[in-house]
Amino acid sequence: MDRNNSRRQLAAMKQSLFDQGHLDEQFIQLEELQDDANPNFVEEIVTLYYRDSSRLISSLEQTLERNPLDFNKLDTIMHQFKGSSSSIGAKKVKAESTLIREYCRTGNAEGCRKSFQQMKKEYVALRKRLENYFQLARQAGPMDRASRPK
Repeated sequence: MDRNNSRRQLAAMKQSLFDQGHLDEQFIQLEELQDDANPNFVEEIVTLYYRDSSRLISSLEQTLERNPLDFNKLDTIMHQFKGSSSSIGAKKVKAESTLIREYCRTGNAEGCRKSFQQMKKEYVALRKRLENYFQLARQAGPMDRASRPK
């Protein structure tokens, strides 16, 4: 595949991540920090996010299994997870995290559990899409500048 075709595919893939609501402006801001000195900056940040957040998801699962549910503990972990998700622009994951925190505030255990399952689906879906995106980005080579989606 020639480099120009790879770059067009990459741009289309990135646009679809925004169009489908997976990513927000924060992802572009991360890309703007990437330069020749650190051409894989965004991929490294996202990789760290997934490494660290998997630990948080395990903690969330353990907390959600307990009866009665410790809403304060759940909210504390969700606060950290939501912040991490926000830092990479994970829009749908962040939205579900916000919903879980709201359910914590109202004491809705069933809402917390259902939203957590949806959040995990969004989390896994974004991970797969970003893995594909970064794989194509490596094939396409360095980009000139970060570009904002339309």
